[in-house]
Formats: sequence, C-alpha cells, structure tokens
Amino acid sequence: MINFTVGPVQSSEAVRAIGAQQVPYFRTSEFSEVMFENERLVKKFAKASDDSKVVFITGSGSASMETAIMNTLSPSDKALVVNGGSFGHRFVELLELHHVPYAEIKLEHGKALNPEHLAPYEGKGYTAFLVNKHETSTGVHYNMNLISDFCRRNGLFLIADCISSFLADSFDMKELGVDIMLTGSQKALACPPGISIMVLSPNAIARINKTHCICQYLDLQIALKNMERGQTPWTPAVGILLQINARLKEIEAQGGVDSEIARIGSLAEYFRRGIKDLPFEIVSESLSNAVTPLHPTTASAYDIFLKMKDEYGIWICPNGGDMKDTIFRVGHIGALTTTDYDKLIAAFKDLQAKGII
Repeated sequence: MINFTVGPVQSSEAVRAIGAQQVPYFRTSEFSEVMFENERLVKKFAKASDDSKVVFITGSGSASMETAIMNTLSPSDKALVVNGGSFGHRFVELLELHHVPYAEIKLEHGKALNPEHLAPYEGKGYTAFLVNKHETSTGVHYNMNLISDFCRRNGLFLIADCISSFLADSFDMKELGVDIMLTGSQKALACPPGISIMVLSPNAIARINKTHCICQYLDLQIALKNMERGQTPWTPAVGILLQINARLKEIEAQGGVDSEIARIGSLAEYFRRGIKDLPFEIVSESLSNAVTPLHPTTASAYDIFLKMKDEYGIWICPNGGDMKDTIFRVGHIGALTTTDYDKLIAAFKDLQAKGII
C-alpha cells in the first residue's frame, strides 16, 4: 500500500527501524537528553522564542487542543474561534464543554478567512482567538499574518492548531505572536500517532500558572515541572518520542525546516500539475502544501477512495459527514516521492479510462 492520507503517513527507514526495537526504560538521564533535544529542535523549527517551553502529551492532537483550553481559558474569557470545517468545529465543542464564552466565525467549506470576517469583532472585548492554521478537513490554509495583526490590535491570546501544517507550511511563532502552537507526531513529523506537542510562549506559561486545571493527566503545570528535568509526569509513548527524535535530527541534517517545507511544497505542485486534465476540482481557496482537497465531478468521492484502496493498493484520504461523497484529499506529507505520485496519477487515469470517473 502507498499512503497518501494526511495521517498517519509513511515514515522514513530510520523512524521505522526504531519502531522495531525494544522500548527502553525511560526514567534515565539518557532519555532526558533525548527529550531536551526534542524540545530544542521543535522550538527551532517552530521559530519560537528562546524562553518558550515545549511539552509532549501522550495522546492525539485532539488531546493538546483540549489541554490548551483547559489550562489557559476559563468562563471569564471571551473567545473567538474560526470554524471552517471539522476541526474548527472541534474547538467550538471544546469551548462549550469547558464553559468558555465564545463567538464563532463560521466559514463555508473551502473558503478563506478575509478581513471582512474579522471586522465585526474589532474592539468587542474578546480575550482569546483559536484557529486551526490549516483546516485539514477542507484543505484551507488560513492567513496567519491577518490573524496575528487582528490579535495584536485587540490584545488577544492566540492558540494555533498547527497539527497538519507544522513542517509543511511556513510558520514563525515568535514573529506571529502565537501563544500556543499545537502539532502531532503523525503528520509531517511522519511518526506513528500517539504524541501531541505543545509549544508554549512565556505569556501562555503565565496563564497556565494562574489556571486551575481540573484534569490531572492534562495539567500543564505538572507537565512543565517535569519537563525541567527532561521527563513527563506519566508514562509516555516512549518509542514514539525516540522516533520523533530521529525524525527531527533527520530534518535538521537535510537542511532544516525550510528545506522540509520546500520538499513538501514541491510534491504538492507536482501532483497538482499531474491531475489538471482529470475530472477533479480543487475546492480550497487557500491551499496548504500538506494536502490537496478534491471534488470529483463525475463520481462519488468515497467510491473513489474504496476503488483506490481495494483495487490499486493506494490510500487516499476520505472525508466524513456531509463531505463524504463530495470531497477526498490527497496528502503530501510523509516519506513520499514523485514516483509514488506517478503511480497515483496513473491509477486515477485508469479509473477514467474505465469510465468510473
């Protein structure tokens, strides 16, 4: 099988080799050094300030979304959230669950965020802004400069879910004034799922230290205290943290974050050129390098997903809900090559020749 989904994705040989090893004991100085190196490289690639901190949560990216809200927001806040798809809606659900007052900027699927969407909320007393930098369900990559300027003008605490865009699209945490950046092990980091990563600005840490978290497992005060010694408060996914270490060093050796972004961007462009004569429409007004969202004009998106999986040994990424039959996605993250995309495009063309699409 060739995996063109947006997570989990294909891993490099170095990452897979670690997965085949016995998992070591972790309450050691050696593992602490691994964790400190992970923190250093994540901060470097996120372009975070030197006094930022990183915590590693054993859980999917959704765990860090909820952790961010539980540890920094309260009913006394007034949040503004961009809801342009499944993951924006998840932020909305979490704000409701934790009784944080909010307003949502509801966008149609595929639509970009524009200044007109933000204008009604200027100077209205909001205290926090939550956004999925890349709304993975629809493939929309939001304009973080626009959001950053709005948050600075209005003094908003900024939480950015970069789970599918970290290492795939440019991001400068310090320059943008982002207070919390979230990502996960299974996207462009190209490791197995199971670890979510939070980069915390000094402003975020100050909020955390003033907030009473009602979940011990996700309490960032405890996590930050343990990370001072390169450890986690609870037993982590040790093997995945070692794989993350190998992957971060692999990216560093290959030229760093900018080289990785360029590599992924090149694969995205190669694929998009290759499908220009196929009956697919790109549905995003603002594309990320990470994924191409496609609307097939002649067939069901989910039927195409099944055909590719069952008859060609290829995984593309289906959607759920009201997008199940209208949109599928092709990812550009993970250990993929142009040869892999040649096989994918040939399979699409074969479906076309058979009259299926």
